[in-house]
Amino acid sequence: MLNKSIKFLIENKLVAVLLLALFVAWGVVNAPFEWNTGSLPRNPVAVDAIPDIGENQQIVFTKWDGRSPQDIEDQITYPLTTSLLGIPGVKTIRSSSMFGFSSIYIIFEEDIEFYWSRSRILEKLNSLPAGLLPDGVNPALGPDATGLGQIYWYTLEGRDENGNVTGGWDLQELRSIQDFYVKYALSSASGVSEVASIGGYVLEYQVDVNPELMKQYKIGLNQVVKAVKQSNQDVGAQTLEINQAEYLIRGLGYVKSISDLENAVVTSEDFTSIRLKDIANVSHGPATRRGLLDKEGAEVVGGVVVARYGANPMAVINNVKEKINELSSGLPSKTLSDGRTSQLTIVPFYDRTELIQETLGTLDEALTLEILITIFVIIIMVFNLRASVLISGLLPVAVLMVFISMKLFNVDANIVALSGIAIAIGTMVDVGVILSENVLRHIDENDQNLPMNTVVYNATAEVSGAILTAVMTTIISFIPVFTMIGAEGKLFRPLAFTKTAALTASLIVALFLIPPFAAYFFRKRNVKISFRYILNIALVIIGLLAVIFGFTLGLILVAFGIVGLLSIKEKLSADRANIINIFISAFAIVFLLAEYWRPLGVDRSIFWN
Repeated sequence: MLNKSIKFLIENKLVAVLLLALFVAWGVVNAPFEWNTGSLPRNPVAVDAIPDIGENQQIVFTKWDGRSPQDIEDQITYPLTTSLLGIPGVKTIRSSSMFGFSSIYIIFEEDIEFYWSRSRILEKLNSLPAGLLPDGVNPALGPDATGLGQIYWYTLEGRDENGNVTGGWDLQELRSIQDFYVKYALSSASGVSEVASIGGYVLEYQVDVNPELMKQYKIGLNQVVKAVKQSNQDVGAQTLEINQAEYLIRGLGYVKSISDLENAVVTSEDFTSIRLKDIANVSHGPATRRGLLDKEGAEVVGGVVVARYGANPMAVINNVKEKINELSSGLPSKTLSDGRTSQLTIVPFYDRTELIQETLGTLDEALTLEILITIFVIIIMVFNLRASVLISGLLPVAVLMVFISMKLFNVDANIVALSGIAIAIGTMVDVGVILSENVLRHIDENDQNLPMNTVVYNATAEVSGAILTAVMTTIISFIPVFTMIGAEGKLFRPLAFTKTAALTASLIVALFLIPPFAAYFFRKRNVKISFRYILNIALVIIGLLAVIFGFTLGLILVAFGIVGLLSIKEKLSADRANIINIFISAFAIVFLLAEYWRPLGVDRSIFWN
C-alpha cells in the first residue's frame, strides 16, 4: 500500500503539487506568527508564553461582611466543604477563611471537563438544604478561568495632550468610572471572563445615627434600617384608562441624592413625621476596603482582565485593545486649576503580548537559524545542489504541517511546544538525506537508461520500509511522555506532541512529496541555449538591481548568473559549475548566519562572525 501510494504520486505529479500547495496554505493560515497572509484568512494556533500547568480547579467564593475568620469557618466554609465533597470527579477540596469572606478551591480529576465541573457545582449550590448557611449569604462560583488567565492589567490616569501625567482625579471618581463604564465595556470583548476592579474607593451612602436623639424619640436601630430599605424602591400599581388610552401608574421612590434619604420617614409622633435627617447625618463616603493598588509609590485605580478558559490569550488581548480604542473617546476630561486639560486615559502596566511576542520571536529566530545551518550542512555533505534544495524544502513544509496538527488537536503554541519542533529538526532532515542519497545512487547506476520515474520509484521503495521503521521507533519512544499526568504531563505533553507531529510530517513529505519532485528535478532536460542565456542574464540584472537598492545578497544572484553564462560558453564543465554553485550557496548561508545570528556578538564584524 505504501509503495503503491508513492508510485501513484510519482506518476501523477499534479496531485503532489496540489498536496504541497494545500499543506503550505493551510499551515500559513494556522501559523502562530504574525505573518501577512494577504488574501488568505487567519486562523492561528492559540498562543501563550508558557503552558498552563495548573490544576483542574473551580473556586466558590462567599462574602459575609464583618464576620471573623472563625465565624466564617464554622458557619460557611465547613458546611459548604462537606456538601461539595459529594460532587462526582472531585479529587480534593481546599479552603481558606478570612475576615469577611470564604474561598473554597475544588480540585477535580484531570479527565473531568472544565465546564461540566462548573455545572455540577452550580447544581449542588442550588440544592443546598434550607438553613445550612446564614440568612442573606449566597455563595458564588468564580470566573471560568485558570491561574494564567490574568492577561492584561491597566490603570486609569489623567494625562495631557502630550501624554504627561496631570492628576486632578480623586480615587472615588476613578473607581466609579471604572465600575460603571470601563468594566462593562471591556467585559463585552470576546474571550473575556471577568474584569476585576482594583483600588480606589467604592462610593456608598453612609448614615451616621445619633444615639441620644434616637433615645429621645424612642427609635430603635431596626426602624432606621427598615426606613432606609423602604425608601429606596419603586412601587407598581394598576393602569388607568383615560379617553381610550391606557396609562401605567408607578410610584417613584429610588434614591437619587442625599436629600432623598434625609427625607425618609422613620416614624411619626402626634401627627409629626420624624425623618432620617432628624436623628442621623447622611453623607457620601467610601466603603470599607482591605487593599489598594500601588503604582510607583502612588495609589491608583485600575482593573485586571481575565481570559476565559480555552480562549486564545493573544486574540483576547487584541480584542481588549480594540475595545479600549472604542471607549477611549467616551472617557471624561476636566480642566485643572492651572489651565491644563486632564483627559482620563487607560494605561496598561502588564500586557502579556510583549512576553508572547518575545517568546515567539526567539523561537522563530531559532527555527530560522536551525534551518539555515541544516541547509548549509546538507549542501556541504550531499554536494548536490538539486538534492540540497529538495531536502531543505522538507523543513519549512513539515513545520507548517505541525501547525496544522496543533490547530486540529487544540495544542497551544508556547515555548515548550515550539521547542519540540526545534528538537526534531535534526531527525526530520535525516529522512530526506537518506532518501535523496539513495535516489542519487540509483541515478548514477542507471546503466539500462530506465525512465526517471522508475529510477526514483525503485530508489524510494528500497528504503521506504527502513525510513518508516526508523521514524516509528522514535515516535513510539515518546509514548510514555503522553501517559504522564498532573503538572508534569501538562508541561511535557505539548513537547512530545509537536516532536511526534514534526517527525510524522517529515515522513509524509519525504515519502510522498520528495519522490515526485525528485523525478522532475533530476530528469534530463533539453533546454534551448537561447533560453538559458536569457535566464542567466536576467539573474545578473536582478542581482545588480538588488545591490543598487541596498540588498547585498543580490551579489549571489549575479554570481549564479555569471557561472551559468560561463557554463553555456563551455568555459566551465558541468561538474565544475555545480561545485562553484554549491560554494556560492554555502557562502550565502554563512553570510546570512553571520548577519542575523552574530554568534560572537554584535560588537564583532560580520567577517569574524
